[in-house]
Amino acid sequence: QVQLVESGGGLVQAGGSLRLSCAASGGTVSSYVMGWFRQAPGKEREFVASIGGSGGNTHADSVKGRFTISRDNAKNTVYLQMNSLKPEDTAIYYCAARPRGGLKYNYWGQGTQVTVSS
Repeated sequence: QVQLVESGGGLVQAGGSLRLSCAASGGTVSSYVMGWFRQAPGKEREFVASIGGSGGNTHADSVKGRFTISRDNAKNTVYLQMNSLKPEDTAIYYCAARPRGGLKYNYWGQGTQVTVSS
């Protein structure tokens, strides 16, 4: 059973930066497709970025060029570097893990709040 714990959220002004961390236990991040998702108040959860076992990554168009997903295998941790933050980035950010070849993300963290003030 993979357990995921997010950290690094907080309050930041527009244009600022934050780095989110997702520490994994019970499994190695390199064995899964690791993803970041977010959910803003009154909206559905949406995909932000993912990174595969080989290191290949994907970012949503809304964050491309501003956010970067990365992974540190030695620390068994996945990161989301968020730059040039906008008020519309305000949401709860969740880390998730999907088995390779699997169709869905089976493991989720509790989430960390990111609030961007204008």
